Amino acid sequence: MSEELHQDVNSNSNSAASAMPGVNLTPTALEAVRKMIEKEGLGADQGLRISVVGGGCSGFQYSLSFDGRKDGDTSTVLDGINVFVDEISLPYIAGTTLDYVEGLHNAGFRFDNPRASRTCGCGSSFSA
Repeated sequence: MSEELHQDVNSNSNSAASAMPGVNLTPTALEAVRKMIEKEGLGADQGLRISVVGGGCSGFQYSLSFDGRKDGDTSTVLDGINVFVDEISLPYIAGTTLDYVEGLHNAGFRFDNPRASRTCGCGSSFSA
């Protein structure tokens, strides 16, 4: 069963310290994921799944969850964290940077996706 992560999906960050084919995670994002994995007590075979699902006001939404590796996944270990992207989502998020930001009013993950041709006002969906 996947544990959904709270997410605030907006375009923002440009720097990335760790990367897998198509997806970059900033040090801040890696640290946030690490803390959540420890809090959930997940095993060594579990990791962060980054995917795209249909929906939202612009056509696609980002999805983050904790999961294990599945057939067809692109996977890597970034700073000790397993990261999985399914083969259908990867073309939509190639080149994307995932960051974690904290502000006075909210905190959450933010996506900077150069493939997004349009994003919605709520920041949780995009079109490519």
